[in-house]
Amino acid sequence: MPALSGDKLPSRIPRGVWVLGFVSLLMDVSSEMIHSLLPLFMVSTLGLSVLSVGVIEGLAESTALMVKVFSGMLSDYLGKRKGLALLGYGLGALTKPMFALAQGGGLILAARLTDRIGKGIRGAPRDALLTDITPPDVRGAAFGLRQSLDTVGAFLGPLLAVGLMLLWANDFRAVFWVAVIPGALAVILLLFGVRETKVGTTSKQVNPIRRENLRRLGSAYWWVVAFGAVFTLARFSEAFLVLRAEQSGVPVAFVPLVMVAMNLIYAMTAYPFGKLSDSVSHTKLLVWGLIFLIAADLVLALDGHRWFVVLGVGLWGVHLGITQGLLARMVADTAPADLRGTAFGFFNLMSGLAMLLASVLAGLLWQTWGSASTFYSGALICVLAMTVLYWRNAKLWTRLS
Repeated sequence: MPALSGDKLPSRIPRGVWVLGFVSLLMDVSSEMIHSLLPLFMVSTLGLSVLSVGVIEGLAESTALMVKVFSGMLSDYLGKRKGLALLGYGLGALTKPMFALAQGGGLILAARLTDRIGKGIRGAPRDALLTDITPPDVRGAAFGLRQSLDTVGAFLGPLLAVGLMLLWANDFRAVFWVAVIPGALAVILLLFGVRETKVGTTSKQVNPIRRENLRRLGSAYWWVVAFGAVFTLARFSEAFLVLRAEQSGVPVAFVPLVMVAMNLIYAMTAYPFGKLSDSVSHTKLLVWGLIFLIAADLVLALDGHRWFVVLGVGLWGVHLGITQGLLARMVADTAPADLRGTAFGFFNLMSGLAMLLASVLAGLLWQTWGSASTFYSGALICVLAMTVLYWRNAKLWTRLS
Protein backbone atom coordinates (compact mmCIF):
# COMPACT_ATOMS: atom_id res chain seq x y z
CA MET A 1 0.00 0.00 0.00
CA PRO A 2 1.64 3.28 -1.05
CA ALA A 3 2.49 5.91 1.50
CA LEU A 4 0.78 9.28 1.22
CA SER A 5 2.31 12.69 1.56
CA GLY A 6 1.66 13.96 5.05
CA ASP A 7 1.33 17.63 4.00
CA LYS A 8 -1.34 16.84 1.39
CA LEU A 9 -3.39 14.38 3.43
CA PRO A 10 -5.53 16.77 5.55
CA SER A 11 -6.81 18.72 2.52
CA ARG A 12 -8.03 15.50 0.88
CA ILE A 13 -10.32 14.52 3.72
CA PRO A 14 -13.86 15.54 2.67
CA ARG A 15 -15.87 18.13 4.61
CA GLY A 16 -18.52 15.53 5.39
CA VAL A 17 -15.98 13.49 7.37
CA TRP A 18 -15.29 16.49 9.60
CA VAL A 19 -19.01 17.07 10.12
CA LEU A 20 -19.57 13.41 11.03
CA GLY A 21 -16.67 13.70 13.45
CA PHE A 22 -18.19 16.72 15.20
CA VAL A 23 -21.59 15.01 15.33
CA SER A 24 -19.88 12.10 17.10
CA LEU A 25 -18.07 14.56 19.37
CA LEU A 26 -21.30 16.21 20.54
CA MET A 27 -23.13 12.94 21.12
CA ASP A 28 -20.15 11.56 23.03
CA VAL A 29 -20.08 14.63 25.27
CA SER A 30 -23.73 13.92 26.06
CA SER A 31 -23.28 10.18 26.55
CA GLU A 32 -20.04 10.30 28.54
CA MET A 33 -21.33 12.92 30.95
CA ILE A 34 -23.74 10.17 31.98
CA HIS A 35 -21.67 7.02 31.46
CA SER A 36 -18.66 8.29 33.42
CA LEU A 37 -20.89 8.60 36.49
CA LEU A 38 -23.43 5.86 35.85
CA PRO A 39 -21.59 2.90 37.47
CA LEU A 40 -21.15 4.90 40.68
CA PHE A 41 -24.77 6.13 40.50
CA MET A 42 -26.00 2.55 40.14
CA VAL A 43 -23.89 1.21 43.03
CA SER A 44 -23.96 4.12 45.51
CA THR A 45 -27.34 5.76 44.85
CA LEU A 46 -29.50 2.93 43.53
CA GLY A 47 -27.80 0.15 45.56
CA LEU A 48 -27.10 -2.25 42.67
CA SER A 49 -24.36 -4.93 42.82
CA VAL A 50 -21.22 -4.97 40.67
CA LEU A 51 -22.55 -8.07 38.92
CA SER A 52 -25.74 -6.15 38.08
CA VAL A 53 -23.60 -3.36 36.65
CA GLY A 54 -21.76 -5.92 34.49
CA VAL A 55 -25.02 -7.42 33.23
CA ILE A 56 -26.58 -4.02 32.44
CA GLU A 57 -23.43 -2.74 30.73
CA GLY A 58 -22.92 -5.97 28.82
CA LEU A 59 -26.52 -6.04 27.60
CA ALA A 60 -26.40 -2.35 26.66
CA GLU A 61 -23.12 -2.39 24.74
CA SER A 62 -23.84 -5.69 23.01
CA THR A 63 -27.31 -4.48 22.00
CA ALA A 64 -25.76 -1.47 20.27
CA LEU A 65 -23.33 -3.65 18.37
CA MET A 66 -25.92 -6.26 17.39
CA VAL A 67 -28.51 -3.75 16.17
CA LYS A 68 -25.89 -2.45 13.73
CA VAL A 69 -26.25 -5.57 11.58
CA PHE A 70 -29.88 -4.75 10.83
CA SER A 71 -29.39 -1.02 10.26
CA GLY A 72 -26.38 -1.77 8.05
CA MET A 73 -28.33 -4.21 5.90
CA LEU A 74 -31.25 -1.77 5.66
CA SER A 75 -28.94 1.03 4.54
CA ASP A 76 -27.57 -1.23 1.79
CA TYR A 77 -31.08 -2.29 0.75
CA LEU A 78 -32.30 1.32 0.54
CA GLY A 79 -29.04 2.67 -0.84
CA LYS A 80 -29.32 5.46 1.75
CA ARG A 81 -27.43 6.03 4.98
CA LYS A 82 -28.21 9.48 6.41
CA GLY A 83 -31.85 8.86 7.40
CA LEU A 84 -30.95 5.86 9.52
CA ALA A 85 -28.06 7.74 11.11
CA LEU A 86 -30.45 10.58 12.00
CA LEU A 87 -32.92 8.13 13.54
CA GLY A 88 -30.18 6.60 15.66
CA TYR A 89 -28.78 9.92 16.89
CA GLY A 90 -32.29 11.22 17.56
CA LEU A 91 -33.19 8.16 19.61
CA GLY A 92 -29.99 8.52 21.63
CA ALA A 93 -30.76 12.18 22.38
CA LEU A 94 -34.35 11.43 23.44
CA THR A 95 -33.29 8.82 26.03
CA LYS A 96 -31.00 11.09 28.06
CA PRO A 97 -33.74 12.37 30.45
CA MET A 98 -34.52 8.77 31.48
CA PHE A 99 -31.26 8.53 33.43
CA ALA A 100 -32.10 11.61 35.48
CA LEU A 101 -35.57 10.24 36.28
CA ALA A 102 -34.46 6.70 37.24
CA GLN A 103 -35.30 5.44 40.73
CA GLY A 104 -34.17 1.84 40.23
CA GLY A 105 -32.33 -0.58 38.00
CA GLY A 106 -35.34 -1.17 35.72
CA LEU A 107 -35.45 2.31 34.20
CA ILE A 108 -31.64 2.43 34.00
CA LEU A 109 -31.66 -0.81 32.01
CA ALA A 110 -34.45 0.48 29.75
CA ALA A 111 -32.59 3.76 29.20
CA ARG A 112 -29.27 2.05 28.48
CA LEU A 113 -30.86 -0.42 26.07
CA THR A 114 -32.83 2.28 24.24
CA ASP A 115 -29.83 4.58 24.07
CA ARG A 116 -27.65 1.77 22.73
CA ILE A 117 -30.32 0.75 20.22
CA GLY A 118 -30.01 4.30 18.90
CA LYS A 119 -26.24 3.88 18.75
CA GLY A 120 -26.69 0.57 16.96
CA ILE A 121 -29.05 2.08 14.39
CA ARG A 122 -26.67 4.91 13.53
CA GLY A 123 -23.32 3.10 13.72
CA ALA A 124 -23.11 1.00 10.54
CA PRO A 125 -24.88 3.53 8.25
CA ARG A 126 -22.61 6.30 9.56
CA ASP A 127 -19.45 4.26 8.96
CA ALA A 128 -20.72 3.21 5.52
CA LEU A 129 -21.59 6.85 4.75
CA LEU A 130 -18.09 7.93 5.76
CA THR A 131 -16.62 5.24 3.50
CA ASP A 132 -18.86 6.31 0.60
CA ILE A 133 -17.68 9.93 0.72
CA THR A 134 -13.96 9.23 1.31
CA PRO A 135 -11.30 8.41 -1.35
CA PRO A 136 -9.79 4.94 -0.72
CA ASP A 137 -6.22 6.20 -0.31
CA VAL A 138 -7.11 8.32 2.74
CA ARG A 139 -9.67 5.98 4.28
CA GLY A 140 -7.51 5.11 7.27
CA ALA A 141 -6.89 8.78 8.03
CA ALA A 142 -10.62 9.55 7.67
CA PHE A 143 -11.62 6.84 10.12
CA GLY A 144 -8.85 7.93 12.47
CA LEU A 145 -9.98 11.57 12.27
CA ARG A 146 -13.62 10.70 13.00
CA GLN A 147 -12.51 8.48 15.88
CA SER A 148 -10.27 11.25 17.26
CA LEU A 149 -13.10 13.81 17.21
CA ASP A 150 -15.45 11.22 18.71
CA THR A 151 -12.94 10.65 21.48
CA VAL A 152 -12.48 14.38 22.13
CA GLY A 153 -16.15 14.29 23.07
CA ALA A 154 -15.51 11.23 25.19
CA PHE A 155 -13.04 13.12 27.39
CA LEU A 156 -14.84 16.48 27.35
CA GLY A 157 -17.99 14.76 28.66
CA PRO A 158 -16.38 13.35 31.83
CA LEU A 159 -14.46 16.61 32.33
CA LEU A 160 -17.70 18.57 32.23
CA ALA A 161 -19.25 16.01 34.57
CA VAL A 162 -16.45 16.56 37.11
CA GLY A 163 -16.93 20.32 37.04
CA LEU A 164 -20.69 20.06 37.51
CA MET A 165 -20.36 17.45 40.27
CA LEU A 166 -18.07 19.82 42.19
CA LEU A 167 -20.34 22.79 41.49
CA TRP A 168 -23.53 20.97 42.48
CA ALA A 169 -22.20 18.86 45.40
CA ASN A 170 -22.30 15.42 43.71
CA ASP A 171 -25.82 15.86 42.30
CA PHE A 172 -25.85 13.03 39.74
CA ARG A 173 -29.31 13.82 38.40
CA ALA A 174 -28.58 17.49 37.69
CA VAL A 175 -25.54 16.48 35.61
CA PHE A 176 -27.68 13.98 33.70
CA TRP A 177 -30.16 16.73 32.77
CA VAL A 178 -27.41 18.94 31.33
CA ALA A 179 -26.34 16.03 29.10
CA VAL A 180 -29.55 16.47 27.07
CA ILE A 181 -28.21 19.65 25.40
CA PRO A 182 -25.19 18.37 23.39
CA GLY A 183 -27.22 15.33 22.30
CA ALA A 184 -29.81 17.59 20.69
CA LEU A 185 -27.10 19.70 19.01
CA ALA A 186 -25.59 16.55 17.43
CA VAL A 187 -28.89 15.72 15.73
CA ILE A 188 -29.25 19.27 14.37
CA LEU A 189 -25.69 19.29 12.97
CA LEU A 190 -26.16 15.96 11.19
CA LEU A 191 -29.50 17.07 9.74
CA PHE A 192 -28.11 20.21 8.13
CA GLY A 193 -24.38 19.49 7.80
CA VAL A 194 -24.00 16.25 5.81
CA ARG A 195 -24.96 15.64 2.18
CA GLU A 196 -25.35 11.99 1.22
CA THR A 197 -23.78 10.57 -1.94
CA LYS A 198 -25.42 7.85 -4.01
CA VAL A 199 -24.12 4.33 -3.52
CA GLY A 200 -23.39 2.30 -6.65
CA THR A 201 -26.55 0.20 -6.67
CA THR A 202 -28.97 -0.89 -9.37
CA SER A 203 -32.49 0.53 -9.70
CA LYS A 204 -33.87 -2.73 -8.30
CA GLN A 205 -33.55 -3.17 -4.56
CA VAL A 206 -31.72 -6.37 -3.65
CA ASN A 207 -31.66 -8.18 -0.33
CA PRO A 208 -28.05 -7.77 0.89
CA ILE A 209 -28.13 -11.02 2.90
CA ARG A 210 -29.10 -13.26 -0.02
CA ARG A 211 -26.70 -16.15 -0.43
CA GLU A 212 -25.06 -14.77 -3.57
CA ASN A 213 -24.41 -11.43 -1.84
CA LEU A 214 -23.00 -12.99 1.32
CA ARG A 215 -20.60 -14.99 -0.86
CA ARG A 216 -19.17 -11.68 -2.03
CA LEU A 217 -18.01 -11.06 1.54
CA GLY A 218 -14.86 -13.10 1.15
CA SER A 219 -12.58 -14.93 3.56
CA ALA A 220 -10.50 -11.81 4.27
CA TYR A 221 -13.60 -10.02 5.55
CA TRP A 222 -14.75 -12.95 7.71
CA TRP A 223 -11.28 -13.21 9.24
CA VAL A 224 -11.57 -9.57 10.33
CA VAL A 225 -14.99 -10.37 11.85
CA ALA A 226 -13.64 -13.39 13.76
CA PHE A 227 -10.58 -11.56 15.03
CA GLY A 228 -12.66 -8.54 16.07
CA ALA A 229 -14.86 -10.83 18.19
CA VAL A 230 -11.85 -12.39 19.94
CA PHE A 231 -10.38 -8.94 20.52
CA THR A 232 -13.65 -7.70 22.04
CA LEU A 233 -13.62 -10.58 24.55
CA ALA A 234 -10.46 -9.01 25.97
CA ARG A 235 -11.95 -5.51 26.37
CA PHE A 236 -15.00 -5.67 28.59
CA SER A 237 -17.08 -2.58 29.39
CA GLU A 238 -15.12 0.47 30.51
CA ALA A 239 -17.51 0.71 33.49
CA PHE A 240 -15.01 -1.57 35.24
CA LEU A 241 -12.30 1.06 34.81
CA VAL A 242 -14.55 3.53 36.60
CA LEU A 243 -15.18 1.07 39.44
CA ARG A 244 -11.45 0.31 39.72
CA ALA A 245 -10.75 4.04 40.05
CA GLU A 246 -13.33 4.40 42.82
CA GLN A 247 -11.85 1.32 44.53
CA SER A 248 -8.42 2.99 44.52
CA GLY A 249 -9.70 5.80 46.72
CA VAL A 250 -10.37 8.52 44.12
CA PRO A 251 -13.13 10.86 45.44
CA VAL A 252 -16.47 10.33 43.70
CA ALA A 253 -16.52 13.76 42.04
CA PHE A 254 -13.09 13.13 40.49
CA VAL A 255 -13.62 9.56 39.26
CA PRO A 256 -14.68 10.77 35.75
CA LEU A 257 -11.19 12.27 35.38
CA VAL A 258 -9.91 8.73 34.89
CA MET A 259 -12.06 8.49 31.75
CA VAL A 260 -10.89 11.96 30.73
CA ALA A 261 -7.30 10.72 30.83
CA MET A 262 -8.11 7.59 28.84
CA ASN A 263 -10.09 9.40 26.18
CA LEU A 264 -7.56 12.22 25.88
CA ILE A 265 -4.87 9.66 25.06
CA TYR A 266 -7.31 7.83 22.76
CA ALA A 267 -8.07 11.08 20.91
CA MET A 268 -4.38 11.96 20.59
CA THR A 269 -3.44 8.56 19.16
CA ALA A 270 -6.43 7.60 16.95
CA TYR A 271 -5.66 9.92 14.03
CA PRO A 272 -1.87 9.32 13.90
CA PHE A 273 -2.34 5.55 14.00
CA GLY A 274 -5.22 5.78 11.51
CA LYS A 275 -2.92 7.70 9.15
CA LEU A 276 -0.17 5.16 9.79
CA SER A 277 -2.50 2.33 8.76
CA ASP A 278 -2.53 3.76 5.22
CA SER A 279 1.11 2.71 4.79
CA VAL A 280 2.01 0.14 7.51
CA SER A 281 1.13 -3.53 8.01
CA HIS A 282 -2.26 -3.86 9.69
CA THR A 283 -1.21 -7.07 11.41
CA LYS A 284 1.78 -5.36 13.02
CA LEU A 285 -0.45 -2.57 14.35
CA LEU A 286 -2.90 -5.13 15.77
CA VAL A 287 -0.06 -6.83 17.64
CA TRP A 288 1.03 -3.55 19.18
CA GLY A 289 -2.55 -2.83 20.17
CA LEU A 290 -2.71 -6.17 21.97
CA ILE A 291 0.61 -5.52 23.70
CA PHE A 292 -0.66 -2.21 25.11
CA LEU A 293 -3.91 -3.85 26.27
CA ILE A 294 -1.97 -6.63 28.04
CA ALA A 295 0.17 -3.99 29.76
CA ALA A 296 -2.95 -2.07 30.83
CA ASP A 297 -4.59 -5.19 32.27
CA LEU A 298 -1.49 -6.20 34.22
CA VAL A 299 -0.98 -2.73 35.69
CA LEU A 300 -4.64 -2.54 36.74
CA ALA A 301 -4.52 -6.04 38.23
CA LEU A 302 -1.22 -5.82 40.10
CA ASP A 303 -1.72 -2.59 42.04
CA GLY A 304 -4.85 -0.71 43.07
CA HIS A 305 -3.06 2.57 43.91
CA ARG A 306 -4.65 5.52 42.12
CA TRP A 307 -1.52 6.33 40.09
CA PHE A 308 -1.30 2.74 38.87
CA VAL A 309 -4.95 2.99 37.89
CA VAL A 310 -4.21 6.18 35.91
CA LEU A 311 -1.26 4.46 34.19
CA GLY A 312 -3.36 1.40 33.34
CA VAL A 313 -6.20 3.51 31.99
CA GLY A 314 -3.71 5.51 29.89
CA LEU A 315 -2.31 2.32 28.36
CA TRP A 316 -5.91 1.24 27.68
CA GLY A 317 -6.39 4.52 25.77
CA VAL A 318 -3.34 3.86 23.59
CA HIS A 319 -4.62 0.41 22.67
CA LEU A 320 -7.96 1.93 21.63
CA GLY A 321 -6.20 4.54 19.52
CA ILE A 322 -4.22 1.86 17.70
CA THR A 323 -7.01 -0.63 17.07
CA GLN A 324 -10.50 0.83 16.81
CA GLY A 325 -10.12 2.92 13.66
CA LEU A 326 -7.86 0.22 12.22
CA LEU A 327 -10.49 -2.51 12.57
CA ALA A 328 -13.13 -0.25 10.97
CA ARG A 329 -10.76 0.47 8.10
CA MET A 330 -10.08 -3.26 7.65
CA VAL A 331 -13.83 -3.92 7.38
CA ALA A 332 -14.18 -1.14 4.80
CA ASP A 333 -11.24 -2.45 2.77
CA THR A 334 -12.52 -6.03 2.58
CA ALA A 335 -16.21 -5.34 1.75
CA PRO A 336 -17.85 -4.51 -1.62
CA ALA A 337 -19.11 -0.91 -1.86
CA ASP A 338 -22.80 -1.86 -2.00
CA LEU A 339 -22.48 -4.19 1.01
CA ARG A 340 -20.53 -1.94 3.37
CA GLY A 341 -23.47 -1.36 5.70
CA THR A 342 -24.07 -5.11 5.94
CA ALA A 343 -20.36 -5.73 6.44
CA PHE A 344 -20.13 -3.27 9.34
CA GLY A 345 -23.34 -4.77 10.72
CA PHE A 346 -22.09 -8.37 10.81
CA PHE A 347 -18.77 -7.22 12.25
CA ASN A 348 -20.57 -5.44 15.07
CA LEU A 349 -23.00 -8.30 15.61
CA MET A 350 -20.16 -10.66 16.47
CA SER A 351 -18.38 -8.00 18.51
CA GLY A 352 -21.64 -7.34 20.37
CA LEU A 353 -22.05 -10.96 21.37
CA ALA A 354 -18.44 -10.98 22.54
CA MET A 355 -18.95 -7.75 24.52
CA LEU A 356 -21.99 -9.20 26.30
CA LEU A 357 -20.07 -12.34 27.30
CA ALA A 358 -16.96 -10.37 28.32
CA SER A 359 -18.82 -7.89 30.53
CA VAL A 360 -20.94 -10.51 32.31
CA LEU A 361 -17.84 -12.63 32.99
CA ALA A 362 -15.93 -9.55 34.15
CA GLY A 363 -18.67 -8.72 36.66
CA LEU A 364 -18.86 -12.32 37.86
CA LEU A 365 -15.08 -12.59 38.30
CA TRP A 366 -14.95 -9.23 40.13
CA GLN A 367 -17.73 -10.20 42.53
CA THR A 368 -16.38 -13.72 43.15
CA TRP A 369 -12.58 -13.38 43.21
CA GLY A 370 -11.96 -9.65 43.25
CA SER A 371 -11.12 -6.94 40.75
CA ALA A 372 -7.64 -8.27 39.88
CA SER A 373 -9.12 -11.47 38.42
CA THR A 374 -11.15 -9.43 35.93
CA PHE A 375 -8.05 -7.78 34.49
CA TYR A 376 -5.92 -10.94 34.54
CA SER A 377 -8.59 -12.67 32.45
CA GLY A 378 -8.47 -9.83 29.91
CA ALA A 379 -4.70 -10.23 29.58
CA LEU A 380 -5.06 -13.98 29.00
CA ILE A 381 -7.58 -13.43 26.21
CA CYS A 382 -5.16 -10.95 24.61
CA VAL A 383 -2.55 -13.71 24.55
CA LEU A 384 -5.12 -15.91 22.79
CA ALA A 385 -5.71 -13.19 20.21
CA MET A 386 -1.97 -12.86 19.61
CA THR A 387 -1.80 -16.62 19.11
CA VAL A 388 -4.47 -16.31 16.41
CA LEU A 389 -2.36 -13.67 14.68
CA TYR A 390 0.73 -15.88 15.00
CA TRP A 391 -0.92 -18.76 13.19
CA ARG A 392 -2.18 -16.44 10.47
CA ASN A 393 1.14 -14.79 9.81
CA ALA A 394 4.13 -16.46 11.48
CA LYS A 395 6.61 -14.22 9.62
CA LEU A 396 5.31 -11.23 11.57
CA TRP A 397 7.51 -12.07 14.55
CA THR A 398 10.62 -11.90 12.41
CA ARG A 399 9.66 -8.44 11.14
CA LEU A 400 9.06 -7.19 14.68
CA SER A 401 12.44 -8.39 15.97
